[in-house]
Amino acid sequence: MIEFGRVAGPYGVRGWVRVVVDEPEMLAAQPVWWIGGDEYKVEETKVHSGTLLAKLGGIDTPELARKHKGKAVSIPRPDAGDGRYYWDDLVGLEVVNSQGLVLGVVKGLFSNGAHDVMELSGDKPRLLPWVPDVVVKKVDLPERRIEVEWGADW
Repeated sequence: MIEFGRVAGPYGVRGWVRVVVDEPEMLAAQPVWWIGGDEYKVEETKVHSGTLLAKLGGIDTPELARKHKGKAVSIPRPDAGDGRYYWDDLVGLEVVNSQGLVLGVVKGLFSNGAHDVMELSGDKPRLLPWVPDVVVKKVDLPERRIEVEWGADW
């Protein structure tokens, strides 16, 4: 499960909830949500004024909706897609260059605007750009390894 949004409060008189979320279309497409550890069937959704409105099964009054204010909305983690990765899945992977030298282990990732950057820990800290097919040649999640085109002295 991943936390995908947060209940901002009730909406209207029929028990709808207002959810603050970065990607309302993705959350709206999910048939079931978990709020505060409880499962709710999504009956209907609407994007409204930068938030997502939702009618959830079992929440039929504003009072019931208000009880969820501030709680996280979680969904099963969607597949990242072919050639795409969740940063959490990359942390801890060993990074090896084309000469077979271990450059380090992924400590974290961040975006600098131009592209994403891997922060490596190891014999010396390194920052490597996440540029598929140029720098990042292969990601092998089962083997917990990333192969890169990067010199040891760069």
